[in-house]
Amino acid sequence: MEKGELRLPPGFRFHPTDEELVVQYLKRKVFSYPLPASIIPEVDLCKSDPWDLPGDLEQERYFFSTKEAKYPNGNRSNRATTSGYWKATGLDKQIVTSKGNQVVGMKKTLVFYRGKPPNGSRTDWIMHEYRLLNASSHPQAQINNWVLCRIFLKRRSGGSASSVSMRPKIKSMRVVFYDFLAQSKAFAAAPAGSSTSGSGITHEESDEHEDSSSSPYSRTKLP
Repeated sequence: MEKGELRLPPGFRFHPTDEELVVQYLKRKVFSYPLPASIIPEVDLCKSDPWDLPGDLEQERYFFSTKEAKYPNGNRSNRATTSGYWKATGLDKQIVTSKGNQVVGMKKTLVFYRGKPPNGSRTDWIMHEYRLLNASSHPQAQINNWVLCRIFLKRRSGGSASSVSMRPKIKSMRVVFYDFLAQSKAFAAAPAGSSTSGSGITHEESDEHEDSSSSPYSRTKLP
């Protein structure tokens, strides 16, 4: 850890599972146990916007933070920052151990909005907030209400409307039908300058400099 930023040797990546975040990091933080590694900094999320937090903005970032009450006698958390606020979305998800299927924590998903509620502008910043289950009732738990947060910038899919608009457009494309089987009879019976029609399909663009009458297949009405 250097100046609040995660520093790992080349080739190492920090990609913990939800269970590992709760059991190996958050639980140890709450009960003052030694952490597997000093890799997650402590940050007051209410004092900084997501783009001002330490770390690489292009990567997932992890922070320990304490939940601050919005009102002195209330249970609601303060989600306001300098430029906006975090708003919860969806239902909280249970974090279950891979062995024993024991519920050890909960995960809340929040979205960052710029401005003030309820007229804030939604952004692509996402937060996953992890908390222990019934940790406050444990006698060894710290007084601070610790949570572990994962913050990242949501990547938009490439199949948006903008990609469709970038497809090349064909101007003035017309479909003309020709009957190639009737061409010999048509040319034999029709005088010069007459036209024939048919059932074959070809594409003719209006941007061509050649006139359609110069085609070897002219049009005429079938008997």
